[in-house]
Amino acid sequence: MKNHKINKILIANRGEIACRIIKTAHKMGIECVAVYSDADEFSQHVKLADEAFYIGPSAAKDSYLRADKIIEIAKISNASAVHPGYGFLSENATFAKECAENGIIFIGPPTSAIEAMGSKSEAKNIMSKAKVPLVNGYHGEDQTEALLQSEADKIGYPLLIKATAGGGGKGMRVVKNSNDFITALRSCKRESLSSFGDEKVLIEKYLTKPRHVELQIFADSFGSVIHLFERDCSVQRRHQKVIEEAPAPGLSVETRNKMGSVAIAAAKAIGYQGAGTVEFLYDEDGSFYFMEMNTRLQVEHPVTEMITGLDLVEWQLLVASGGALPLTQQELNISGHAFEARIYAEDPSNDFLPTTGKIDFMEVPLESQFVRVDSGIVAGDSVSIYYDPMIAKLIVWDRDRSAALARLRGALNEFHVAGLTTNIEFLHDLACHPSFSNADLDTHFLDKHGSELNSTSDEITDELLAAATLQVMLEQSQSGQQDSNDQYSPWKQKDGWRLNQDNYHQVEFIYNAIKYPVTAHFRAKNGKGHQSFLIELNDKEYLVNGFISNSNIRMNIDGKKVSISCSIEQNKLILFKNAKAWQLEIGDNSLVDTQDDTQANLTAPMPGTVISVLVNVGDEVIPEQPLIVMEAMKMEHTIRAHKKTRIKEVLYAVGDLVDDGSELISFEED
Repeated sequence: MKNHKINKILIANRGEIACRIIKTAHKMGIECVAVYSDADEFSQHVKLADEAFYIGPSAAKDSYLRADKIIEIAKISNASAVHPGYGFLSENATFAKECAENGIIFIGPPTSAIEAMGSKSEAKNIMSKAKVPLVNGYHGEDQTEALLQSEADKIGYPLLIKATAGGGGKGMRVVKNSNDFITALRSCKRESLSSFGDEKVLIEKYLTKPRHVELQIFADSFGSVIHLFERDCSVQRRHQKVIEEAPAPGLSVETRNKMGSVAIAAAKAIGYQGAGTVEFLYDEDGSFYFMEMNTRLQVEHPVTEMITGLDLVEWQLLVASGGALPLTQQELNISGHAFEARIYAEDPSNDFLPTTGKIDFMEVPLESQFVRVDSGIVAGDSVSIYYDPMIAKLIVWDRDRSAALARLRGALNEFHVAGLTTNIEFLHDLACHPSFSNADLDTHFLDKHGSELNSTSDEITDELLAAATLQVMLEQSQSGQQDSNDQYSPWKQKDGWRLNQDNYHQVEFIYNAIKYPVTAHFRAKNGKGHQSFLIELNDKEYLVNGFISNSNIRMNIDGKKVSISCSIEQNKLILFKNAKAWQLEIGDNSLVDTQDDTQANLTAPMPGTVISVLVNVGDEVIPEQPLIVMEAMKMEHTIRAHKKTRIKEVLYAVGDLVDDGSELISFEED
């Protein structure tokens, strides 16, 4: 392959990965062209790029999946190469081929390699010929329901149905018995068709306690193939990774070398070039089986970068330019241990359903050699229904697993997001769980321990209420001084000064529909000039003083020093401590009871699209009977009956877009 000078690239992606690619490209002196949809007009990747072009409406199929538009913009902008990132068109062989036909370098593997690995069933056939170990399963062309049911019964249960064109956990179902197979198969095919335009599936035996271990591989055009060690991605929800780490804990050097050799053989079997990942199921007995190969950069590639000290995007650009791999296998070493935690806009207590809305406040840990934050979102941005709800990736590194895990816990304590529900507290609880700390890992980890991670108390303490009071009083004092026409007049101050009076203010906080009245008496400033208050709440008194610094309340309460992060937006105050958030309403107004009357109606748990209505008006239904299937973030969610009742009205039809909380079905009264 000839050397091709790459001076300008178009990034056919958005969000975090687009920002991450731009960072490395700019470091290498390469200009970057961004594309954006309606929803992303003011996104961070658009602001960071040297140029940005409108690509189409918000839905991915009308914008980021429009290969023709992306190639047209690449030609208009004189970009010599396209970096697809991950997701979208990154593993689309037709797109890679069209780039080549238009004289544009596709920063990824050859079209033949993408085609070979694009079908999971074909990939397994190729790997079988290359003597790569495989899990027992069916990967055939006959996709009739009867044949698939028959093959499933032969394989035995539990088993896994998997979309052959799938990825990211979409189009996957675990089936525990023969009676549930057809229902799961149809759901899997619908989701696969929606996400990938292909409903073909494969079936595999489902291992009961496997770990998900993957090898990062890299190949150049001169026939050199290496691996950059392994990552453990076992902790997953809905087959999507939650926390990844490198190297895999407890993996022997011998097993690592065997996996590495197999991964390199897999890459050579398809004439691979560029960055890729060979994924394995690693069983309790030390055996491992080929699962799939991702012909792109993975979301979790930063943990590999942290333990090797390399920039994998830089390597991608070097190889795409026709260069050789910078290092040999013998020159690569593992240094320390790294974790990546995916910060999502989702509600772990509600089956991890995605949440949408504006991010009112976002504060990330201070970055260093130990802590890295990859994100395409800042405060003021919004998470929409159109794309993956990931807010950021938090990556930490230290000398060993124990030290790195401590870094992760500390960094999660310092990661604060307000405006929508996130999984930050869940991630912190996960990082603190004894089984996770002891590396007792497998892909069913959250099935076994999930309830333990969602059981934390959301009680609000006097200490937190005191901090909220201090925040309000200091903000009020500061605004009072700014509003005064004569800032030196004591009569214009709001700091509590009154002639011959004990001045006090009353504040009311509302949390979880409970009112907490607080009385704050102004007291003399302490020796450092910080305003003091005697605070009465819950029939107790506390002497409090402190100040606000960089969104942190530095408080002394009865001699105890406390630091609590905060965000205040109009009449809402959010406090952050130990990765947990409390949102309080400030005011005297009563909180309206907004609990759903589940005996009278059924409401949407998230915004999305109705893809299947399974009942009609007048039908009698029983508890847990499926009623409606919705799609959000390309994932299906089945909404079920809560009791035995009769359908009074169905308010939405297939194809309708539904807002969060909208009434879907009403039931007849008992």
